[in-house]
Amino acid sequence: MKTVLNPTTDQWSELTARPMASLDDVMPVVDEVFGGIQRQGDQAIQLYSEKFEGYRSEHIEVDLADLKSAQNELSADLRAAIDKAYDNIYAFHKAQQTNRVQLDVQEGVSCWQEKRPIEKVGLYIPGGTAPLFSSILMLAIPATIAGCREIILCTPPNQSGQLAPAIRYAAYKCGVTRLFQVGGIQAIGGMTFGTETIPQVYKILGPGNQYVTAAKQKATQYGVSIDMPAGPSELLVVADETAIPSYVAADLLSQAEHGTDSQVFLVSTSQDIIYKVQDEVQKQLEALPRKEIAVQALANSKVIYFAAESDAIAFINEYGPEHYIICMANEDKFVEGVVNAGSVFIGNYTPESAGDYASGTNHTLPTNGYAKQYSGVNLDSFLKSITFQKISVTGLKDLGPSIETLADAEGLYAHKNAVSLRLKDLT
Repeated sequence: MKTVLNPTTDQWSELTARPMASLDDVMPVVDEVFGGIQRQGDQAIQLYSEKFEGYRSEHIEVDLADLKSAQNELSADLRAAIDKAYDNIYAFHKAQQTNRVQLDVQEGVSCWQEKRPIEKVGLYIPGGTAPLFSSILMLAIPATIAGCREIILCTPPNQSGQLAPAIRYAAYKCGVTRLFQVGGIQAIGGMTFGTETIPQVYKILGPGNQYVTAAKQKATQYGVSIDMPAGPSELLVVADETAIPSYVAADLLSQAEHGTDSQVFLVSTSQDIIYKVQDEVQKQLEALPRKEIAVQALANSKVIYFAAESDAIAFINEYGPEHYIICMANEDKFVEGVVNAGSVFIGNYTPESAGDYASGTNHTLPTNGYAKQYSGVNLDSFLKSITFQKISVTGLKDLGPSIETLADAEGLYAHKNAVSLRLKDLT
């Protein structure tokens, strides 16, 4: 990890750059796969699965009976852990439900807003080097609470063409309606256009690598919305002498092991804690089974010292981390100073792993600086807000002349006439 001391603001842009491939490098591949799926459907899905993922499943769709039976293939401990995580995530997202907002803005003019579920949602769960069954909980639970009619899940199998029992059990428990053994660009393309087997959806949600991120952005050109343009995982820890070095190092490595394109930051107002954390990182790194992945991620990562807390806060908001851990004596100042972050973890005993798995918050979060304008996945990600209004005779008599004046000023005669005809009848 590169160490930088008191960088000036003109250095911040370079320091906050992510190790992302250019869309110009990625998009030609996305265009090729999308075009193939439009023309050949399932045949193209199979072709690109074999080309990119190294497998060709005989059956793209997984039988729902196989999902239910997966509970018998798990250890009691793992099943109990998934169930506990489910309960916390369900409770937190259930609490996000809101009541109808209604207001009589004036006598005879009533307006209200209600939320309705998105009927068809597509969930993408990466496979890659680890089966991320926790992401199923994060996406399918709020989709179920929202009342989505079709919850479609795509995730790649392993090299043997199998889905891990934890993946299948989580899908079963969370109410996934159909599951497909498809990953990467081809999964996003399948849900965008629909094939003989995979249904078309209205919105696609879920994390993924740079190719999946590019594919999701491409999907928006075909009338499909997405949760956010999320990319490789990232974490920033701000720490001073009150932080426990071994904990900070463990948190940094927990994200570094996600993938070679992951990125972690340590920002500190204490040079002493920086040295101690760096020593701990090296010690813990040696024992990691995914050491080679973490080493490459650390090459993308940085340690930054600021003498002033205000500079540290400003830099962190400029970076806009996906995950943000605060281990500072003056934690309230840093919490209040949060403007751009996906999810925040406060104190020595709140590891980022808690949010990844079981505390209840969602781990599908904006990366690559998108925390400046996007929220993480939540219950509203699966809902649409629809407004309603009803105007009485009294209301139209009072409001109508104002509408006529406004329409006339914009030169929209038919708009004005729609009111004028009614007012004429009423008088």
